[in-house]
Amino acid sequence: MKIASLLRGLLVALTAATGAILPATAHADGGFITLTIYKAGWIIGGSGGSGVLNFHGRAYPLSTGGLDWGLVFGGSRTVLRGRVSNIWRPSDVEGVYGAAGAGLAVGRGVRGIVLTNQKGAVLELSGEQIGLLANVDLSGLAITIR
Repeated sequence: MKIASLLRGLLVALTAATGAILPATAHADGGFITLTIYKAGWIIGGSGGSGVLNFHGRAYPLSTGGLDWGLVFGGSRTVLRGRVSNIWRPSDVEGVYGAAGAGLAVGRGVRGIVLTNQKGAVLELSGEQIGLLANVDLSGLAITIR
């Protein structure tokens, strides 16, 4: 009888703990983001640009900047649009996003990427890249709210 009571108590405690954790995750929200990124380099490259986060009916201006290391040659302008998910507040978009990639843009090209920062924000972006750029590199992109 005591074992059944103990198991029932543990089950109730586990259910309560799970109920306390799951709603917090379920309330993470999302928004939409647009980024314009200019990239140039020769072996080591740099990028910079701006954008807008639309979250809960408000627009938040963004700044971007980053470094690329590897085989980088040329320059490009990329306009990316997409969804940001798993954020609680606009500042959750801020942070460093890392990626390894390879590409070639001559004239116009299509680009798509999924990135995650240290806060768990997920960017699912696609758009158009214009310019002459060849790259096989590791890159980091920092996003801040202005």
